[in-house]
Amino acid sequence: MCGPQAEQYSRRTILNVATAALAVGAAVALPGTADAATARRRIPLDKISIQLYSLRSLLQNDPEGTLSALADIGYRKVELAGTYGRGATEFRAILDRCHLKASSTHVGIDGDLNQAIADAKILGNTLANVPYAKFATIAEWEAFAGRVNTAAAAFRKAGIELGYHNHAHEFAPIGGVLPYDVLTAKTNKRTVHLEIDLFWAVTGGADPVRLFRQHYPRVTQYHVKDMTADGQMTDPGTGVIDFRRIFAASCHDIREFIVEHDQPTDPLNTAKVGFEYLRTVRF
Repeated sequence: MCGPQAEQYSRRTILNVATAALAVGAAVALPGTADAATARRRIPLDKISIQLYSLRSLLQNDPEGTLSALADIGYRKVELAGTYGRGATEFRAILDRCHLKASSTHVGIDGDLNQAIADAKILGNTLANVPYAKFATIAEWEAFAGRVNTAAAAFRKAGIELGYHNHAHEFAPIGGVLPYDVLTAKTNKRTVHLEIDLFWAVTGGADPVRLFRQHYPRVTQYHVKDMTADGQMTDPGTGVIDFRRIFAASCHDIREFIVEHDQPTDPLNTAKVGFEYLRTVRF
């Protein structure tokens, strides 16, 4: 398990690992390349979650039935992306009836921040992430980082940790500078964590292991969605991203492994496939 095995990895060990710049190929491998016979670690069930954006087509019309189905699959946690026309109090009641905890949420910071924080508290969130930002200039990215810092301070007063969720464009240089480097350098390392979307990081040419080590201990959550050999999104464990390598390098510090697929053809099947993969994968 992640916890007991973590003793062999000290903070100094991770920080001192000499990490060369790796090609995208380092983050992908054909399934089964890890040595399953010697893999002993696993992901604890209470670290497995799912981003409800993956089930948005079902949640709008039947939130209780959908959340109940997730609980039947085995989920104990979910990450929110809105409440699908329900108020925070009503949606929290549905979660409670389904015995699910919404430990994390995606939230905007440029609207009514006080209301966003109040809703997050009602929903029981302890983690929040800005889900998306895109700007044409580095100056705009720097200004955005300042707004993230301000929002993080406000969320922290409410007992909620704020972070940032990446896509691929943060790893595309603007005038030779990566927006992701600006964002991580200009935000407060003590109050702003990182939620790494593994599919989008790999798509953008980044190596998730290198990101984890470079920004240790800020990386606290993974979005776990897979990639086909031709670069299309697919259910976790059915593609070529080398999750075993990524998890082996970081599992003891990751608080949530969050199943996601942006455009699933069968959302509940994606939820089941993702859960079973994270429940059974060894590394």
